[in-house]
Amino acid sequence: MMRIAQSMAELIGQTPLLRLGRIAPHFDGELLAKLELWNPSGSEKDRVAQAMLAAAEADGTLRPGTVIIEATSGNIAFSLAMLAVPRGYHLVLVMPEAVPPWRVQLLRAMGAEVVMTPTSLGMAGAQAHATALTQSYPSVFRPEQFSNPLNPAAHERIAHELWEACEGRLAAVVVGVGTGGTVTGVGRHLKALSGGAVRVVAVEPAASPVLTGGEAGVHRLLGMGPPFIPATYDATVVDEVIAISDGSCHDTLLRLYRTEGLLSGPTGGAAIAAALQLAARPDFAGQRLVAIIPDSMERYTAMGFWRDEPLLMPTVSE
Repeated sequence: MMRIAQSMAELIGQTPLLRLGRIAPHFDGELLAKLELWNPSGSEKDRVAQAMLAAAEADGTLRPGTVIIEATSGNIAFSLAMLAVPRGYHLVLVMPEAVPPWRVQLLRAMGAEVVMTPTSLGMAGAQAHATALTQSYPSVFRPEQFSNPLNPAAHERIAHELWEACEGRLAAVVVGVGTGGTVTGVGRHLKALSGGAVRVVAVEPAASPVLTGGEAGVHRLLGMGPPFIPATYDATVVDEVIAISDGSCHDTLLRLYRTEGLLSGPTGGAAIAAALQLAARPDFAGQRLVAIIPDSMERYTAMGFWRDEPLLMPTVSE
């Protein structure tokens, strides 16, 4: 019988696994997608926001009257708005002006105060302004997802859910890297559960290979590939880093949409593209692979991900 939730927070986690049987018809193993886009605000960041807010309330950092300030242009903004505003907190989100207007409008509709900073200053400028704003309020909580250890810790629940659903039979997990929290938390816990047997694969943009020592560059893999190595990224739990080009992600997403009906965003598309590379290797024959799908393309439709050519069926190849 379906349970009646008392709040949106109760709907976070326990996201489904989907077997992708059509996008890799010649793979004799199993390719699964962990659908984190099924979290209530639409992304895995719900887990992170929930963990950070709960911990801050528990230790007294976050209490009635405290203002929450976060510099972000992504999914964590929606997660914080969904969880913090209904609990009575004043939420201030600092974003570069390049953020699509619809995001700003929706976040304001959700009750968040949105402060815009010059696009030319990037996220560094947003971070600096968020820090300056802390002087304007007597009590402030900064979630700071790129450095908060609760970010990877919150993702350990994904590993537990995967291990339980797969009944311990899992060869590799593939994760696109944004803040680094997902691959660190999932990878760390799966290593512990499997005695180190599960292979952890991180995915980064080919045009900005900072995880493998390259230089930061411009890419279209929105939601992943920051121009620095985040503090929450733990390279010791990662067995391999696969670089995916914009074009490969683009083509993989079109195939994913049209063969599986799964509307993943770019990070999930890059993870699927990397998982398909693993599926082509002889050592993964007959094995079970999982790719994390953190959000949906609906978050990115106004952000120029697609190429300029018509998105017609002939552009999809077998």
